[in-house]
Amino acid sequence: MDDEPVVIRLTRDQAFVLSDWLYDVMMRSDKLDAIVPDRAVWSGIYAISGTLETTLVEIFMPDYADRLEQARQRLLEALGGGEDDEGGE
Repeated sequence: MDDEPVVIRLTRDQAFVLSDWLYDVMMRSDKLDAIVPDRAVWSGIYAISGTLETTLVEIFMPDYADRLEQARQRLLEALGGGEDDEGGE
């Protein structure tokens, strides 16, 4: 039972934005240590990140930044907020 996989469903926009964020905190900064001090949690994070990287063709497209911004805006609109309501960066 411990090895039984768990399926998580995301929209393409959710997956794309999450993939970009994970890449940022995992590869371009030391934020993962600060956000997730328990290294055991990293196993799941790496599994999610790897799955997204091998699934999303958008991450290899030349207009990556534009596509990412469009996906972010669609998600913010769906949440009922805009940039001012963003709690992240």
